[in-house]
Amino acid sequence: MDRLKRRISDTAVLRLIRAYLNAGIMDGGVVVERQQGTPQGGPLSPLLANVLLDEVDKALQARGYCFARYADDCNVYVGSTKAGERVMAWLRTMYGRLKLQINEAKSAVCSALGRKFLGYELWVAKGREVKYAVAYKALNNFKARVRQLTGRSRGRSVVQVVEELRPYLLGWKAYFGLAQTPRVWRELDEWLRHRMRAIQLKQWKQGTTMYRELLSLGAPREAAQRVAANGRRWWRNSGKALNSVFTISWFDQLHLPRLS
Repeated sequence: MDRLKRRISDTAVLRLIRAYLNAGIMDGGVVVERQQGTPQGGPLSPLLANVLLDEVDKALQARGYCFARYADDCNVYVGSTKAGERVMAWLRTMYGRLKLQINEAKSAVCSALGRKFLGYELWVAKGREVKYAVAYKALNNFKARVRQLTGRSRGRSVVQVVEELRPYLLGWKAYFGLAQTPRVWRELDEWLRHRMRAIQLKQWKQGTTMYRELLSLGAPREAAQRVAANGRRWWRNSGKALNSVFTISWFDQLHLPRLS
């Protein structure tokens, strides 16, 4: 609060922030008293982190370090392991002055490649050019969420599934739009369309319905017969054989966002 008073003169704002910091938290429906910090994910946390860590940012800039920070998550980029160890020791001192502790389990002096930062990681392309990629964990979380939204046992039409998917896909694409991995984007698009084709096949249920609907979409008679004869193998049937039936333009008409 003393640091905030140096920047904020409005006493009403200061009282509001103090009340927010003194408020308890709900844990299992029970109010629990909080002695330090702010609730994780709260709107005030990043703001207060910036106020508190502004001193560290300026010190890093004064020393000419290249760094990136969001709230309490910070990466400092130097040229060698020894330099990294010196910076880490110096940061421990700086944070100690602010009554903060480094999370040793999540912190390390190591190569920037392979380290996750805000869902991103770095990789080296041809010509030793460093580029951005979506971190492996973020990709797994994306697939898990899509599987949840496209579960074939939820009894919804393809149109309804797309309506649920659209906001998530658009938001995810906007956040990870800096990623420079076109092959990954294409593979995710193909995987997503595969899931959507499987949902459509299950919606038709009966082999006779599949056969009739596939023919109406222009599928070859042989392919329609093969799919209808194995009507319950939705994932297998929705593979490459139906790419020419459920085309990209077909998904565009459903307003399914493209990732690539």
